Amino acid sequence: MRPRKTLIAAAALGLLAVTGCGAADMTKQGSPYANAAGIKSVTLSVQSWVGARANAAVAQYLLEHELGYRVDTVQVDEVPAWDALSQGRVDAILEDWGHPDQEKRYVTDKKTVVDGGQLGVTGHIGWWVPKYFADAHPDVTDWKNLNKYAGQLHTPESGGKGQLLDGSPSYVTHDKALVNNLKLNYQVVFAGSEAAQITQIKQFAKEKRPFLTYWYEPQWLFNEVPMVEVKLPPYNADCDAKGTKDPSSVDCAYPTTPLKKFFNAGFTRNGGAAARFLKKFHWTKQDQNEVAQLMAEDKLSAEEAAKRWVHTHPEVWKAWL
Repeated sequence: MRPRKTLIAAAALGLLAVTGCGAADMTKQGSPYANAAGIKSVTLSVQSWVGARANAAVAQYLLEHELGYRVDTVQVDEVPAWDALSQGRVDAILEDWGHPDQEKRYVTDKKTVVDGGQLGVTGHIGWWVPKYFADAHPDVTDWKNLNKYAGQLHTPESGGKGQLLDGSPSYVTHDKALVNNLKLNYQVVFAGSEAAQITQIKQFAKEKRPFLTYWYEPQWLFNEVPMVEVKLPPYNADCDAKGTKDPSSVDCAYPTTPLKKFFNAGFTRNGGAAARFLKKFHWTKQDQNEVAQLMAEDKLSAEEAAKRWVHTHPEVWKAWL
């Protein structure tokens, strides 16, 4: 779903601006509100997963309703977002899962992007099985025993092997490398999107069927489908360095990553109250999951979900203003 240092980097599928005027290529134009006379505007980069959309929804609601800004949200894949941020086509990324190469290029060397501080949420990717299956077969939570259960975890899509369910093929994970290097009798099968993966997981859980899935924290789905993580070989710096040079060589778990914000350098200097507000934007996994679940499960619009959270948690957001 997301990059973990060099362990995941989303594919560069293009940049889509979600505005009242329709889709636009953000590599060629900036926000339609940028530099408009008399309009205070902010452009936020938003990634496709619902947790990132929850960040943007609450930030947008407060910027518009408390600070009087016009906010443009732009869906940008993770690596291209850094280029858009450097160029000032977006002002802020509110949830970055770790891109050391991009940080070095834009923050350290070019100095066109600045560190915006911690989001307050720690991200982690792993492989998970439903709790009901782990309770019945406790040893499945050790990767060394996964082949023992490949027969129970196969699907028509996995070609006679066990199925490892992934989300969108646009997120470049190392699951295929892990399956190969750990000599596991499994096939990575892409659901197609986060939403499709959630639908599949919920269907498995409804039928009490076993499954093995790539998944991540924070994520509201754990509230509905309790899952237990499968312990992969421990993440370490040597594995990370090896994977940086050759992603196909990865044979260890994903790291745990404190999620960070990044801002365009010019926005940091000249963004006024909006820049100060986003610098202070800091909440918990529980806060993010609450908004994400309202959007993804209860089908509230981003604005309505943000409004509901804002009205019930003034003690959190008033400190950001």
